[in-house]
Amino acid sequence: MDVNNIQFTRIEIQITKYLFKHYKDRYNARQLARILNINHAHANKLCNILADKKLLTKAEMGNSVFFSYEYSNKLAIKFMEYMLSLEEKEFPKWLSVLSHSLKKFKDGIEMGLVFGSSIKNKDFNDIDVLLMYNAEKSKNIKKIKDEIRKSQLVEKPIRYVDITERDILLNKEDKIFYNILSDNLVFYNPEKYVEVVRKCHK
Repeated sequence: MDVNNIQFTRIEIQITKYLFKHYKDRYNARQLARILNINHAHANKLCNILADKKLLTKAEMGNSVFFSYEYSNKLAIKFMEYMLSLEEKEFPKWLSVLSHSLKKFKDGIEMGLVFGSSIKNKDFNDIDVLLMYNAEKSKNIKKIKDEIRKSQLVEKPIRYVDITERDILLNKEDKIFYNILSDNLVFYNPEKYVEVVRKCHK
């Protein structure tokens, strides 16, 4: 990636993040256009530009070209770590209080994600949060959960998924886990998230 290659449009960033997070799947431009609600020809052009920038790989199958993220390119990985580090600032407005409350977990967890309906629209019943940490931190994590609950700043109930990295890797083929890992907002440690996704991709 040379200096002329480091400018990216919002849609290019959307495409790269989507493909990175969906580590089990490949998509053609038509599928991506439908998912991201953009023009098919435009999606095709952007995917090819991103492949030239070594962020995506492409594979021809029949009459179609399928794209996936370039997980083996160090610069592509650094790019994704950086893009995901900005996600915390991209939380929807209705989750701003939650985002502030979740900062309390930072000393105890290795990775934190928000997933489910709350990241998509403001009419949700509860908030789904994944906390990845080692068992010896359990007591401290429980204390923080109680603090957040008692403060009553977050109006909707929070449902936590508590997990270790080992359990994520053991369940990487599980559909529910795949949905969590591929459709989320990272609120803590994007570098760890990138590492976990790469391990799941292998």
